[in-house]
Amino acid sequence: MITSEELDRVRGWFTGRLPADWLHEQPRITLDREEITVVLTIPDVELTGDAPSEAELGEARAGRARAFREETREQRMEIAREAQHRYDRKVSWGVRVGNRDELWTHVAAPVMTRLRQPQRLILDTLVDAGVARSRSEALSWCVRLVGQHEQDWLAELRTAMDTVADVRSKGPAA
Repeated sequence: MITSEELDRVRGWFTGRLPADWLHEQPRITLDREEITVVLTIPDVELTGDAPSEAELGEARAGRARAFREETREQRMEIAREAQHRYDRKVSWGVRVGNRDELWTHVAAPVMTRLRQPQRLILDTLVDAGVARSRSEALSWCVRLVGQHEQDWLAELRTAMDTVADVRSKGPAA
């Protein structure tokens, strides 16, 4: 389990290590056993003239994200190498431009699970209906759906886990 102290240490290191001109807002850093994901917020595009369409604004933001990715590639790779050595995890990058998030690199870690027939039938239904191409993709789709619809509950659960970890760390040494 990732503790809030561990996350604070990683956030602190990145905040100190990232170039100041990349820090328009505090970077959003997510951590698990395999990966550190750093999402930087960069200035939104300002289109002049008539009110831009959603398509024009979306493409302008995509272009801004692409430009930032190319312009910062070498620095990001160096920072990632340092962090990977320090924290023994892969580093993934992304940006937020306006309301658009883009992840450029991220780990797709295999996860083994055992499912009983009723759960397998759910996955097979998603495959047969064309929602997913495989059981693996169907399971990933289910996890994303739960994540989207249960954010408050998951946040409460993570807070409770942090509290338990804090209490354990203050207890007698095993």
